[in-house]
Amino acid sequence: MKKTFDNFDKIKYLLAIFAVAIISISVYYSNRLANDMAQEERKRIELWAEATRQIINDDNASLEFTMKVIEENTTIPAIIADAEGNIFTFRNINPPSNNIESFLKAEIEDLRNKHKPIQIKLDEETEQLLYYDDSTLLKRLAYFPYIQWLIIMTFCVILFLVFRNAKKAEQDRVWVGLSKETAHQLGTPISSLLAWVEILKCNNVEPELMPEIEKDVNRLKTIAERFSKIGSIPEKEETSLKELLENTVNYMQKRAPSKIVITCNYDADAPTQMKLSKPLFEWVVENLCKNAIDAMEGEGRIDIYAFQKEEFLCIDVQDTGKGIPKSKFKTVFQPGYTTKKRGWGLGLSLVKRIVEEYHKGKIFVKKSEINKGTTFRILLKNNITH
Repeated sequence: MKKTFDNFDKIKYLLAIFAVAIISISVYYSNRLANDMAQEERKRIELWAEATRQIINDDNASLEFTMKVIEENTTIPAIIADAEGNIFTFRNINPPSNNIESFLKAEIEDLRNKHKPIQIKLDEETEQLLYYDDSTLLKRLAYFPYIQWLIIMTFCVILFLVFRNAKKAEQDRVWVGLSKETAHQLGTPISSLLAWVEILKCNNVEPELMPEIEKDVNRLKTIAERFSKIGSIPEKEETSLKELLENTVNYMQKRAPSKIVITCNYDADAPTQMKLSKPLFEWVVENLCKNAIDAMEGEGRIDIYAFQKEEFLCIDVQDTGKGIPKSKFKTVFQPGYTTKKRGWGLGLSLVKRIVEEYHKGKIFVKKSEINKGTTFRILLKNNITH
C-alpha cells in the first residue's frame, strides 16, 4: 500500500516538473518569436517611411513600387507628423467622427512611449516623424504564452485532481477491505463466546456476573457489525438521538477513569427523532469520547450538547484535554494521523466518513486551546420528524 501511495506522489511531482518545463520552454520561444516579429515589423515600417519620403521628395522614384509598399501596410497602426506635432497622414487607426486631431495627438503620445519614432528626412531643413504601434497579430502573440500557461496549468490541475481522487479511492479500498476482514475474523470467536455464555447460564456459573459478560459479548457483536458496514450503504431508520447519546454516555462513563465525568445536555427544542444508522452513529460518539478521554490523561470533563441551529441539528463534544494546534484542525481527520503511541490513526477518519458520506452531515474542530480543551461539532441536516 505504501509503495502505491509513493508512486502517486512521484507521478504528482513529475507532472509538476513537466508543467514547469513546458511553460518555461513555451514562454521562451513565444517571447523569441514575438521579438523577431517586432524587428520584422520595424523593418517594414522603416520601408514604409522610406516609400513615403520618396513619393514626397524623389521625382525619380518608382511611383508604382512605392505606392505598393504603402498600400501593403494593412495591419500596423502609423501616424506621420512633424516635430511640432502637426499631423500629415495616418494609417490603420480608426479615429472618432469628431475631434480627430485631438485624438491623433493623444495617440502620438501613446505611440511615442511604445516605440522610438522613425525619422523621415525630406531635405536639410524639413523632417517628419513616423510613429507606429504593434500589429494586432503581434499583440495577440504577446498573450499567447499566458494562454499556453493557463491551458497547461488547467491540464495539470485536472491530472492532479484525478490522481488525488485515485489515491483516495485506493486508500478507501484498503480501509474498507481491512474493516470487512476484521468483521469476518471477529465473527467466529464472537459466535463461540455467545454459545459459551448460554452454557454458563445453564450451569448457573456466577449468575450475578453473567449479565455483564453478556453485555460485553454483545458489544463485540455490535463492533463487528459496525466494521462490516464500512464501504456499504447503511440502512438508516428512525432513531431517538437523545436516547442514543444518553446510552453512549452511560456506556463510556462506566469504562472511563473515575476522575473523568461525561454529561449529555439535550436541548428541549432539538428534534427527538432522526433517520440514522444507529450502530454507526454510536461509533461516531464513542470515538469522539475515546479521543477526549485519551487527551485528558485520567482527569477532566466531557460535555455533549445537542441543540437546533437554523436547519441543522448541532452536536458539540467538548473536552478539557490537551487541545489541538490550529494547524492540525483538518489534519486530525486524515487516515493514519495520530499522536498516540498505539493505534492506526483511523478513528477520526472513520468518524468523518460516517458523518459526511453516510449521513450527509459535517464534522469539524469548532475550537481548541492548548491545555484547555477541544470542541468537535457535528452538523446534521434535518431529515427529522418531530
